Amino acid sequence: MFRIFLAALTASLLTPLVASAADRTRIGYGRLITNDFLGDLEDRERTGAVASSRVWGSPWIGDLPDRFGDLIELRLGMEVLAPENIVNPGAGSRPWAGVLSAGLHTHYQYKSMELAMGAAVYATGPQTGLGSLQREFHDLVGDRPPSDQTLNAQIANGFHPTMIVEAARSYPIGTKTTLRPFVEGQAGIETMVRAGVDFTFGSIGRGGLLVRDSTSGHRYRVIPNAENTGFSFVVGADMAYVTDSTYLPEDRGLDLTDHRDRVRLGVHWQGDGASAFYGVTWLGKEYETQPEDQVVGAVRVNFSF
Repeated sequence: MFRIFLAALTASLLTPLVASAADRTRIGYGRLITNDFLGDLEDRERTGAVASSRVWGSPWIGDLPDRFGDLIELRLGMEVLAPENIVNPGAGSRPWAGVLSAGLHTHYQYKSMELAMGAAVYATGPQTGLGSLQREFHDLVGDRPPSDQTLNAQIANGFHPTMIVEAARSYPIGTKTTLRPFVEGQAGIETMVRAGVDFTFGSIGRGGLLVRDSTSGHRYRVIPNAENTGFSFVVGADMAYVTDSTYLPEDRGLDLTDHRDRVRLGVHWQGDGASAFYGVTWLGKEYETQPEDQVVGAVRVNFSF
């Protein structure tokens, strides 16, 4: 039943894209790099990820469309998850996992609610080639690469259809502060429900489109409003209840924590022809035998020519 519903959602996203292709142009692009080293200078657990988004739709007028499917986002992702020690993992460590993903999402509004719905496929295992990529990168920078023992025990080859839905509402507080509570549901590669809130202090991001990074929880800019220049500071937190995770299989003796927490802060900067973002996120433990929590950093730099 889940696969049937996912296929129907994907078809509903593709249909308006194909039917009105002549009226659509690419109106936005965004990306975000997340890495453990950019946060607490470590290399474990949620060790590194890249998210990339391309958006098609009618000319952007500073607000979400009011119809499902009018705005379509293609989101591509790559992530590596690793045990605390990638050379000699201890008992109770998470298995190494390399993940590639591709998904279609739509963003629209309904009665002041900001809605995002999407379907994606996640590929895991040696077929992704990310184990070899991490080895080559670590050799290049003179760091210890993951061992054969680590990569031989990685999450197996597989394809994992996934559905994700987010609903939020923005509340202006004064002229330059916005409160945005949200709820999110996901089923597939990980199955969870999540609730949280984001505060934005400043005008950068207003009148544009931001999408949420799955690792850090930060929202990165896909359609900017370059008319506003300066800085915006963001603070957010959320809590998730996770019922299933492909990355943390029960048959390997891993028990999920009762809840999964994130606390984040960051800064957006917009100048004339250039923009940047840097943020950090504290990630609570995801499984009972996880040695410690972690802090990851997220960054994006953009130049317009």
